[in-house]
Amino acid sequence: MSESRRITYTSTATDPEFRASFDRELARVRGRFPLALGGNVGEGPVEGLPAHPVVSPIDTRLVVARVAIATPGEVEAAVGFARSAFPRWRALAWQRRAEVVRDAAERIAARNLELAAWMVYEVGKTRLEAMAEVEESADLLRYYAERMESRHGYRRPLARMSPAETTESVLLPYGVWAVVSPWNFPSALAAGMIAGALLGGNTVVFKPALDAPVSGELLCQAFWDAGLPRDALQLVHGPGATVGAALLADERIAGVAFTGSSAVGMRIVRAATEGDAGPRPVVVEMGGKNACLVTATADLDAAAEGVARSAFGFGGQKCSACSRVYVERAVAQPFLDRLIRRTEAMKVGDPAAGDPALGPVIRQSALESYRRYVEEIVASGGEIVSGGQVLSSGDLACGFYAQPTIGRLPSPDHLLFSEEMFLPILLFQEVEDLAEGIARANAVPYGLTAGLFTTDEHEKQYFLERIEAGVLYVNRRSGATTGAWPGINPFGGWKASGAPGPAALGPDYLLNFLREQSRTVNGFGDSPPA
Repeated sequence: MSESRRITYTSTATDPEFRASFDRELARVRGRFPLALGGNVGEGPVEGLPAHPVVSPIDTRLVVARVAIATPGEVEAAVGFARSAFPRWRALAWQRRAEVVRDAAERIAARNLELAAWMVYEVGKTRLEAMAEVEESADLLRYYAERMESRHGYRRPLARMSPAETTESVLLPYGVWAVVSPWNFPSALAAGMIAGALLGGNTVVFKPALDAPVSGELLCQAFWDAGLPRDALQLVHGPGATVGAALLADERIAGVAFTGSSAVGMRIVRAATEGDAGPRPVVVEMGGKNACLVTATADLDAAAEGVARSAFGFGGQKCSACSRVYVERAVAQPFLDRLIRRTEAMKVGDPAAGDPALGPVIRQSALESYRRYVEEIVASGGEIVSGGQVLSSGDLACGFYAQPTIGRLPSPDHLLFSEEMFLPILLFQEVEDLAEGIARANAVPYGLTAGLFTTDEHEKQYFLERIEAGVLYVNRRSGATTGAWPGINPFGGWKASGAPGPAALGPDYLLNFLREQSRTVNGFGDSPPA
């Protein structure tokens, strides 16, 4: 795809040529259902337990893949292979490691339509969302490889105590990293964590989400085809409760990179401090309850578009999705009117059959949670001002479809204002002024993303200095709280949204996977300093 037609998370439309090409790829991919997946332990697939069916949220009659679940013994073996590969991969020149990662990026880019088509069926992303994620995956690998090169492999000479002394700071790998990725960004989030570990000289045992194993396998194949030894990147499939737990319990795992819920992430953080070998490094990106604030000076049309795109893109199933909007009372109704019109114009449908604004939610349990939240809003004395319905007729009868929904609660202190839903549900609340909006936005355990719409410079600075979130956007019509891109928007959460450390997508992310060693070497016969 040419640069002029490049698709990112801010893209809003596709052209006929792209749609025709994507239709052909969807048909080709569907002809391969169900794909047999076995992961990779050692140099080949696991034998595993009986194959687990992966059904499409678009239409549950479609079995996208059948996956061999790794046994505890196979997980143990995978860690062993990665550990054995570590000395060889670590010893490889950092320039060569960067070449492998960059080559993997180009292989992902060359197969972008195929990878995106699988993603549409596997997790129900729209074509634009799927293509943007594949493009991001390739860009992540390119960007991180460039950062390794620009830092010269993280070797830096330092000042000397004497002329005979040489000192330097060297950043070195830890060993085997467990990488556990989520289903909602099955390629990009995994790509970033895997590349971060590999570039530093670590090896990896990778467990993709069980809802998205195809994307995980295709990503690994790009690395292997680029020349990465298969034992340096092991791949195991299975539930977090068994396969993930077995990985974390293995004392040979030197570090853990995880993206997912705050509950699981915090368990990983706590577990990393246990053991006689000392605390293990963890890189965790967790949940969000992201807020956007709209002031009386805002461009209300831009605000309504930005909030709707952030709240309902991919059905709100993003950790960065806009889940709360606080609007100054003076413009609350005109803003809400615009938001309702834009929301009700968003088509829900099968992303394999066309270009809806949003497709299905991931599974039946998510649909049940959607119903429960809608009922709770109404039962608490609130109201559903738009949406609120499960869609289960006609072409949508066999999938997990729900309307984008705007709810109003009777109290701004209602518990739903602090609970991550991961669904196409946005909570609307009037506030007296920006100060109240910021106070309410900050009054949650999370601190991932936040947005503001204003035309007042003082309000902008007030927001930037006081909001408690790691990723901020002001007047972003393409997405009030979403749409980060490698090298442009470092992405890391505060509070319960992440662990301390450099943000993903940013210039210093690789430091998470490296440990510093100070080297001081004296020549023979030198005299001690006076």
